[in-house]
Amino acid sequence: MAKKTLAVIALAVFAVFAVPAAANAAGYVPAANVAVSDSTPVPGQAVTVSFDGASFTPSESVSFAVTGSGLATLSIVKSGTATLVKSATSTGAASVSVTLPTDATGSYTTTATGLTSGTVGTATLTVVAADNGATGQTLASTGYNTPVLLIWAAAGALLLGVALVVVLSFVRRRRLAA
Repeated sequence: MAKKTLAVIALAVFAVFAVPAAANAAGYVPAANVAVSDSTPVPGQAVTVSFDGASFTPSESVSFAVTGSGLATLSIVKSGTATLVKSATSTGAASVSVTLPTDATGSYTTTATGLTSGTVGTATLTVVAADNGATGQTLASTGYNTPVLLIWAAAGALLLGVALVVVLSFVRRRRLAA
């Protein structure tokens, strides 16, 4: 009975230390090897996601998927969670162009999976709201947009007219008094 208990304890200890090693053995693309042309795009913008630095086996097929709240476009394929398969370069790099929908909100995750090596890489795109000023758009203007120089010129002409009326009334009073 003691031998069975010791065997179970030994197996439990082995399982505790063996499982993390197996999980870490899976191929993941380090964050340093993932490049995004713009990590905070606006709705409708095209973004290139690149997995560089020998991320995948040279020339292997790489499956790309984009998930998010709307239908993004992978290169030329509309994608809700659909995939696009492309070949990695001879150096093991792979990239895909992701075009966000015009009504995009929230985050979109691009996942690349090497079909031979099983290597997985992810990149997250956080969509910036279109009305926050990042796209050059501003709040609606109310009133008349008059150039400041024109306003100062009008104010100067008005003051000059008032001064002329005051001077002419003084001159007229002098003539009448004389």
